[in-house]
Amino acid sequence: MTTTLESGLTRAPLHAVLGAGPAGTALARELTGRGHEVRLVDRRGAGPAIEGASRFAADVSTVEGARAAVAGADVVHHCVNVAYHLQLEVMPLVQRAVLAAVEETGARLVVLDTLYPYGETHGEVMTEDTPWRATTRKGLMRAELDRLYLDAHTEGRVRVVLGRSADFFGPGVLNSTLGGAVFPAALTGGEVPGIGDIDLPHSYTYIRDVAGGLATLAEHPDAYGRVWHLPTADALTTRQVFAMIAERAGRPMKIREIREPRPFGPFDDVFMAEYAEMFYQHTEGQIVDSSAVREKYGLAPTPLADALDETLAWFGALAAAR
Repeated sequence: MTTTLESGLTRAPLHAVLGAGPAGTALARELTGRGHEVRLVDRRGAGPAIEGASRFAADVSTVEGARAAVAGADVVHHCVNVAYHLQLEVMPLVQRAVLAAVEETGARLVVLDTLYPYGETHGEVMTEDTPWRATTRKGLMRAELDRLYLDAHTEGRVRVVLGRSADFFGPGVLNSTLGGAVFPAALTGGEVPGIGDIDLPHSYTYIRDVAGGLATLAEHPDAYGRVWHLPTADALTTRQVFAMIAERAGRPMKIREIREPRPFGPFDDVFMAEYAEMFYQHTEGQIVDSSAVREKYGLAPTPLADALDETLAWFGALAAAR
């Protein structure tokens, strides 16, 4: 898809990616690989160069910052995240600013979303039709944001599509339950935290499938106006995932089971105090069905074995570089 200029010439669509964390960075690389022009936005506007993408500094929790960030964009991707203890305060500010800015420009809006609105499922498989039963503060906040996004689409103010991910992992993903506390320790023989009941099935979404899913949804006008689950491999138990990692790392894994919310690894007491209400995600099965996006757009998740190989290789290279 190209954009026609007044001169009659065409250009690649400009995608403004808000948030330069693991998801935003992976998405920027995916979009440039598809031939799109990309503006990667965060507060600093600095970081390693990504071929085909420019970096831009803006505070998108303000309308002025959001306007500057999305100016001239054909598509806006909201991948912004903030410190966990600030989410209740800041994420609604970001939504209001981004929606206002996008409505002014007429750009399409793609939102990276979480499973939080579903609340406790008691092990029920989650599809896009699963009721939203959140009872926690952060779950209710996310559900309200999602309702406002979908209302904006229904009212014709902004074309919006939401892509929901399970816990993600992969290259660049450090602060995740399957991230910086797991892979480096698996490679070195250190202690690996197993959160909650690791013998329950738990879905994990590969970060490159997050990026590929969001990019594909952005490119299909018929995808807008609803929630999609991003491509996610069939759920295994976390213990089974650990066994696959240990096999690839070539050493036994020392698992320390964390049965209740308390600080560990990169997650300090401030984080865990806020995460306690969401700990149910690790004490019941959390199973994501992403068959809808696969059937509609042919988006199959990366085989888990391949995703773990790539993730271990990335963490190994990171350790070597340090």
